[in-house]
Amino acid sequence: MEKNQKTIEKSVEIEGIGLHTGERSKLIFHPAPADTGIVFMKKNGSQSEMIKPEIDNLLDTTKFPRRTSIGNECVQIHTVEHLLSALYAMEIDNILIEINGNECPGMDGSAQPFIDTIKKAGIKELNKKKNIFTVKEPIYISENNSHIIALPSSELKISYILDYPGTTLGSQYASYSITPEIYEKEIAPARTFCLKEEIEPLKKMGLGKGSDYKNTLVIDDKNRCPIDNQFRFKDEPVRHKISDLIGDIALFGSYIAGHIIGIKSGHSLNTRFIRKMKAIKEREKIYIDSRDYCGNGVLYAEDICKIIPHRYPFLLVDRIVELSDNKAIGIKNVSMNEWFFQGHFPGKPIMPGVLIVEAMAQVGGVLMLHRDENRGKLAYFMSIEQAKFRKAVRPGCQLILQVEVLKSKGKVARLQGKAFVDGTVVTEGTFMSTIVDE
Repeated sequence: MEKNQKTIEKSVEIEGIGLHTGERSKLIFHPAPADTGIVFMKKNGSQSEMIKPEIDNLLDTTKFPRRTSIGNECVQIHTVEHLLSALYAMEIDNILIEINGNECPGMDGSAQPFIDTIKKAGIKELNKKKNIFTVKEPIYISENNSHIIALPSSELKISYILDYPGTTLGSQYASYSITPEIYEKEIAPARTFCLKEEIEPLKKMGLGKGSDYKNTLVIDDKNRCPIDNQFRFKDEPVRHKISDLIGDIALFGSYIAGHIIGIKSGHSLNTRFIRKMKAIKEREKIYIDSRDYCGNGVLYAEDICKIIPHRYPFLLVDRIVELSDNKAIGIKNVSMNEWFFQGHFPGKPIMPGVLIVEAMAQVGGVLMLHRDENRGKLAYFMSIEQAKFRKAVRPGCQLILQVEVLKSKGKVARLQGKAFVDGTVVTEGTFMSTIVDE
């Protein structure tokens, strides 16, 4: 399945009250070029802070419950799920969202106003392929009798089971292929809801300050209809759960081809599931990328020796296949002829875990020293933490060594390393390194 990326044709805005903060906020949508992604821009004093609604920027759902919020050291944006749901389902890949406020406007409690705004702006197809992640095998996560499953499919399909035993809601089930047309007609109008007995606990938590009976369906067991309102669909609550799930899926950062089934899941489990999906995607990318590089490495052993001082038998990296300012990927082909197998479990050879860490450190050394201004210098280990050895590495394995810069200041860097075999993490750890003159 191939699709082109999309953006909007012109700038538009939408304004309203936040469901939880009760504060007024305004969003201004601007077109963005291919590969920009979805980006929020918020004024912070005299500067503008940028943040992407991605899983790595998710705020703790236990501290910010009943909604999806993103943030970093400079900015927080709350209740993004209805907007993200609309953007994702309408296949908008690139957009700059200027926000004046701390929370996306709640409007009528559904994604429909955002759909209307996107259509008002117009949708423009770009000359760049969309990044699509295809579910190849079942993925499952469970917590407190709630579950999410992803199954292989040629399209994005969402199914959901809602179950409120002993209440008017009871059990509801809905399933839809997610296309812009189906989403706009069947899912976008579905509004957020809560039980009447949940109102006071939510208020004590400081939530729902902008909610009322018009933008939130309040379910009272004494009546078949919501208080001072009417259902737009007889199964409106389960449709809204699908809308919320799509909004959380948007944090994945790319389009998904798969059948995702939610069973009584909420934002907390949804986002845990996205983290798991992202980890699988990263493993697959590293495994596929390493195969694509056959014979076309960025740096071979003789090039690596010009950057770091290691030599046989202690040079543990055969090739660097990706190298940028913040990330490096190296390859180590583990042979039966390795010198360390002579004395390390010679009857059942296993590569020593400390040498896998050393191999990651050597890739980290290349990452830190490859710039011209650092050539001829050395990169020293300062510390290592959270080291984990998950699977034995044996002769015949190909180690894919990925090292990324988590934080850098001056000559000191905090790095995260992961070693993979056939797409599975075998070793990982975080370490500090410093650049010193030779």
